[in-house]
Amino acid sequence: MTSEYPFFFTWTAQSGAKPFELTGGDGAHFTTADGARWLDLGALSYQVNAGHGRTRIVEAIKRQADQLCLSAPNAVYPAKVELAQRLLAMAGPGFERGKVFFTLGGAEANENAIKIARQVTGRLKLISRYRSYHGASMGAVALTGDWRRPAAEPALAGVVHVQDCYCDRCPFGQRVETCKRECATNIGATMALEGARSIAAVFLEPVPGANGVLVPPAEYWPLVRAACDEEGALLVADEVLTGFGRTGKPFGFQHWNVTPDLITVAKGLASGYATIGAVIVSEKIAKHFDDQVLACGLTYYAHPLACAAALETMKLYDDEKLYDNAARLGPVLRKELDAVAARLRVKSFVRGQGLLAALEVEADGEAWKKLGAELSQAKLSLHLDPKRGTAIFAPPLCITETELVSGIRAFGDAAVAAFGGVA
Repeated sequence: MTSEYPFFFTWTAQSGAKPFELTGGDGAHFTTADGARWLDLGALSYQVNAGHGRTRIVEAIKRQADQLCLSAPNAVYPAKVELAQRLLAMAGPGFERGKVFFTLGGAEANENAIKIARQVTGRLKLISRYRSYHGASMGAVALTGDWRRPAAEPALAGVVHVQDCYCDRCPFGQRVETCKRECATNIGATMALEGARSIAAVFLEPVPGANGVLVPPAEYWPLVRAACDEEGALLVADEVLTGFGRTGKPFGFQHWNVTPDLITVAKGLASGYATIGAVIVSEKIAKHFDDQVLACGLTYYAHPLACAAALETMKLYDDEKLYDNAARLGPVLRKELDAVAARLRVKSFVRGQGLLAALEVEADGEAWKKLGAELSQAKLSLHLDPKRGTAIFAPPLCITETELVSGIRAFGDAAVAAFGGVA
């Protein structure tokens, strides 16, 4: 029963909500009020990259609260300056003399990236993919292509959706041997159909995460970058989910040797210990606002406590080499999921990049309900999407190989019980 709670639960009918009371955690595990200890294979809502129970982040927040707990958008203080410098350095070439626009989370990062792109280009239209999620505010949900968008429509005008880099079920009907990367070239073709030089920006998740971990082919991002350059459109990498080591590199786009114009981040930026996001703006775009008004603003822009949490989180990633751990354990995760798929009697696909992976299974709703019950019994937390037929894995980057292997094998037992195993 959820009627006893005086607040809404998100993305669900309230009568069907399944709340749980968090009480703490450590590393790759969290604990609940009933005394249970869960292995967190989903990083809660994909944000706990640093892991649970990180007292050094909490202590950084406390120190900042003692020193300075209030601010204003035009204020300057050490944590804000250093955090921006670290983000620009992490973004790499083209961003050395860029700027950072801080937000309260991922949706606001994408919302303000829309505003920046439109102000810089003077254009209206935006391109994003159907299997995408960019946030729940009106601009961000308009970019979103999945089931969350229709409930908010009519949303922001000018968004055009294109087909996806979905190699296991190619929307263009191609096989591996005949594929000409239509998923990428279609974006350039769509720009032309929409009218010459009418597109302000193309918004892409490097690897669409919540919509099934669709890892693009190697040529995808370079082809899209070239199409944007030809049309004078900006390329926005939505790194809200994939940033901060999730795919085994600091940012997901860095797997494909391209440079976007804007990068949006949140989630792993402070690993959930504070609410903060950012738009990281390249130098060539930032220069536009040297003499033009930046028509963007937020009351709680770069709040001191959030900046302190994010700064300490980034230092923790470096100190513990968590990006390297994600890169090292990525093949282990894929191998273990391949072994799970081999045990199932139903058709399935495995996809992944770093510590972000999906098992797609052809099964009915009842089987997915049974899987949820089996996982609850085993105290395994991950993301199940029966609409897409996927189980999505995104554990904290501090997870050990032993924890990961035992967790995926326990998931495999639950999957066999739900979907049926081979004889």
